[in-house]
Amino acid sequence: MEETEEVITTPKPAPANPQTQMYLPLELIDKCIGSRIWVIMKNEREIVGTLRGFDDYVNMVLDDVTEYEITNDGKRITKLEQILLNSNNICLMVPGGQPQD
Repeated sequence: MEETEEVITTPKPAPANPQTQMYLPLELIDKCIGSRIWVIMKNEREIVGTLRGFDDYVNMVLDDVTEYEITNDGKRITKLEQILLNSNNICLMVPGGQPQD
C-alpha cells in the first residue's frame, strides 16, 4: 500500500485597495487628537468638543465642550471648558461631526 500526502492550499487574500487604509479603533481615535469630535451618548445627550487625550478604555478628555441634552422642555445646551468623559455610556463617536439643530 502506497502512502500519499495530501497538500491543502488556502487561497491568497485579494490585494488591498491602495486607497483604502485599515485602522484599529484606537488608532482612529488617536488620529482625532486635537480635532473636534461629536460623541453620542446612550442617554439623551450629545457632546461636541476637541479631543485632547484618551486611555485604553476610551475615557476621553475634551476641551471647549458643548453638551446637548434632549429634555421634555426641548434641547438644553451647556458650554464647558473641559470634561473627563467616562466611556461606559458612549454609543457613537463621529470625528469632525456636529449635531444638527
